Amino acid sequence: MKKILIVSDGAIGQHFIERVIGTYTTENLYYVVQTGDKKFEGYNPARYKFFQFDPTSFYKISNLLKMDFWQVVLVMENQNDLDHTIKNIRTYKPSLRIIALDLWNTLSPSDDIEWVNIQELVAANMIDYLPNIPVLAKNIGLGSGEIMEVLVPFGSSFVYRHIGSIEQKNWKIAAIYRNRSLIIPSDNKMIQPNDTLVLVGDPAVLRSIYRAIKRELGQFPAPFGSKIYLFIDMHIEKASAIMALVRRSVFIQKKLRQPLIIKVINPGDIDALRMIKASAGPNVTIDIDYSPHPDDSVILNDIKHYHIGLFLVSHKAFSIKSLRKKMYAGNVPVLKLADRSFSSIRESVVILSEEGHIENISTTIFDVSSQFGFNLELIDYTSEEGTHKQEVIAHFNNLSAIFSKSIRVITQETNPIRELCDRENFLHVLPFTSKMFVNPVSAYFSTDPEVLYRSLGHYHQLFIPTQI
Repeated sequence: MKKILIVSDGAIGQHFIERVIGTYTTENLYYVVQTGDKKFEGYNPARYKFFQFDPTSFYKISNLLKMDFWQVVLVMENQNDLDHTIKNIRTYKPSLRIIALDLWNTLSPSDDIEWVNIQELVAANMIDYLPNIPVLAKNIGLGSGEIMEVLVPFGSSFVYRHIGSIEQKNWKIAAIYRNRSLIIPSDNKMIQPNDTLVLVGDPAVLRSIYRAIKRELGQFPAPFGSKIYLFIDMHIEKASAIMALVRRSVFIQKKLRQPLIIKVINPGDIDALRMIKASAGPNVTIDIDYSPHPDDSVILNDIKHYHIGLFLVSHKAFSIKSLRKKMYAGNVPVLKLADRSFSSIRESVVILSEEGHIENISTTIFDVSSQFGFNLELIDYTSEEGTHKQEVIAHFNNLSAIFSKSIRVITQETNPIRELCDRENFLHVLPFTSKMFVNPVSAYFSTDPEVLYRSLGHYHQLFIPTQI
């Protein structure tokens, strides 16, 4: 993570800091020095550190410069203060990269300072208002971020995916640029490494898509969220089952290295509560709801409040349709824990279907398997003819090469669920779709492996939403 120092003393600097807070990257850590007491909202305290002092004081700024900054950005409206601040920085760190705003057009070019001339910036923006001149994307439409250009890195979750396999709700891939050529998107076009995508859609959605495109392995439960959440209803669970859930959740938390929230509702067993509190280690928060009748919206509220990225729940709780619907509406991965050891799992298993949902969640499958150290198996059930599954297998083989993780593809004509039921333990991974609500009687006559998920209900199952 790069440390950036920003020194500001006026209205332009304040506006610049507001724009920085609104950016999408999580790769930078900002240290902001201001001469006045100005308040900002909506920033992440873990990424922004604010200081108030005079940067022309060598003693004060040198204390801050003891840290290893990648660059300094100076947005100052007093030329004398700017000169003294640059002198102080150069005295302490002669080679530190400096980017400074030039409001006066009188400053001499320098090899060690990158000057941003305000007059050139204004002229460059004013030309967009002339007729018959191409308009840049930043001035098209509302100018609020509804048009975005993103470079697809080599290890991205979007690499080697067909456009048709990417669910585009409230956003669209408008164009692809490859080797300085324009490619018009279609369902059968495949995204390649180093492609540049032009995205159009809701700005908030595009920010999520941007993070998804830039994501590589080892980030799960991102981009869905940043915390793990265990849901326990003491009206449903027995004390022995509760402690097994807590032990498995703590094991998962250590593997994923993310904070764990243990939510308890209907707390009627004092001994179980004591055991939960005793087993909670570092980075574990216990949230007990003592309401006699908990609100039905508690799950959705907590997903938003805690920024949940992985929802843990027992098999018994997941079997309750109303709870399952709340989890589905939360749009986060749900790991349904069975009455089996989780630490002894060695394989994650995916059964392919013709729906195409598997390709949507393919990178998450690789990420989960990689972080837990599971072998990955794809089972191709060939009872029905179809070409899409061959494209999915090719996609997984491409990802296998990218992430240097081998996969095993098993092709069989018999229903794989019957054979999987004979296994001792594994993690069943499947997309979290509306198929999870098909009537069990109707599901009995189905051959769709996603509809038949209940047949493997006594194993651990991970349900992954198809849209971020």
